[in-house]
Amino acid sequence: MKLLVYGAGVCGSLFAARMHEADHDVSLLARGERLTVLRRQGVQLAEEDGPVRRVPVPVVEHPDGGYDLITVFVRTHQVDAVLESLAGVRGDVLFLLNWAAGPETLGAVIGHERVLLGFPTTGGTMDGDVIHYRKSNFITRRVAMPIGEPDGRTTPRLERIVETFRTAGINAKAEPQMDAWLRTHAAFEVPLGQAVHAAGGPVVLADDPDAVRGMLHLMRQNLAAMETPPVPGAFAALRALPQGLLVAVLRRFLKSPTAVHSGLSDLSPATAAELERLAEQLRAPAGAR
Repeated sequence: MKLLVYGAGVCGSLFAARMHEADHDVSLLARGERLTVLRRQGVQLAEEDGPVRRVPVPVVEHPDGGYDLITVFVRTHQVDAVLESLAGVRGDVLFLLNWAAGPETLGAVIGHERVLLGFPTTGGTMDGDVIHYRKSNFITRRVAMPIGEPDGRTTPRLERIVETFRTAGINAKAEPQMDAWLRTHAAFEVPLGQAVHAAGGPVVLADDPDAVRGMLHLMRQNLAAMETPPVPGAFAALRALPQGLLVAVLRRFLKSPTAVHSGLSDLSPATAAELERLAEQLRAPAGAR
């Protein structure tokens, strides 16, 4: 497969390195200082606190020609610029990112027939130019990376992409309700991320039960406003279970290594901008999405 990975952050770099090691024709798109570092040193990875290894993934500054598949790993508020740069580039485009505005807004720019939706389940942190990750959060992760067609069909191209990723050692699955999956995730993620950002970190938020209750209230409001049932269905528990139980569970999660060593601890302006763009998408009427 000739593959362009658009976005050289943690998720894009991990994905590109894995696909390169599986002998696919992969190019990783990067800009600025990140581009310079990748060209000089390759993708630098460290499993847990192990030694750093370098994966010589080819790097490009601009899309070139056509691809079998373009995977996009950027933040929500960066998508508009990506769409413009891909409008004239051939190839299906799989958006692996937070997105609650529906597939129509993406297809209006690059062509509706090119769009696939998904969400990355890879995770890690970047320390300087080195990406630290847990093997269980990447190759052997129990939670499969969901990928789907905008209309929910299981098409030959979707089956081909899922099988290609699995063969490369990346756990992936076809998700027939991918748009609803993304909106459900945003309904949960926006209150969570904004509350963590306002508190100054997940552990600090966990120590403030009133703030956690306020966060849960917003999650419930978002889920109630959805036009479709939540996907996965387990998120319905956020509306059904008693508040006291959910607050206790959320506080325990916020103190867990999963929360502390995840993107939740990223308090950068870019994270705040992404959360605000997602919040705008959730607030938009159905016809505006």
